[in-house]
Amino acid sequence: YNKSQKFFVGGSNVLKKSNRDKVTIVGAGITLHEALSAHDILIKDGIAVRVIDLYSIKPIDEKTIKTAARETQAIITVEDHFYEGGIGEAVRAVLSSSSAKVYSLAVGKIPKSGKPAELLSDEGISRDAIARTVRRIVKIR
Repeated sequence: YNKSQKFFVGGSNVLKKSNRDKVTIVGAGITLHEALSAHDILIKDGIAVRVIDLYSIKPIDEKTIKTAARETQAIITVEDHFYEGGIGEAVRAVLSSSSAKVYSLAVGKIPKSGKPAELLSDEGISRDAIARTVRRIVKIR
C-alpha cells in the first residue's frame, strides 16, 4: 500500500481480481503476502484467483465476501494462528446461509522456532500450500 491508502473499520481490499477467477484467497498480514505470491504462481499455470486483504475481521466486510463467494468456486482463508476465532470463522459466519465452499488453512499444532518460510511451510500456510489447495479445488470441480 502507499502512504495515502485509507483503511476503514469493517473494510477490506480486493488486491487481485479478474473475470476468470476460479477461487478467492482471503488473508491478512503475512498470509496476505503468501496469498499474493500464490497468485503469481497460479497465474503462470493459467489459474486466475482473487486475493482479498481482510484487514478488518470484526466487523467484517460482508458485501465483499458474499460477492467473492458468488463469483468464484470457493474461498480459501489463510491465517497464521489457530483455526478458532479468526478469518476462517468470520468468513464462515458470513456465508453460513449460503452453499459457498470455504476451505481454511491455519496453524494446527504448537508452533516451534524456525525461519519464517520454514514455519509457514511447516504449518501449511505458505504460498506453495495455498497454490496446492487451489489446484486441488479447481481439479475437484
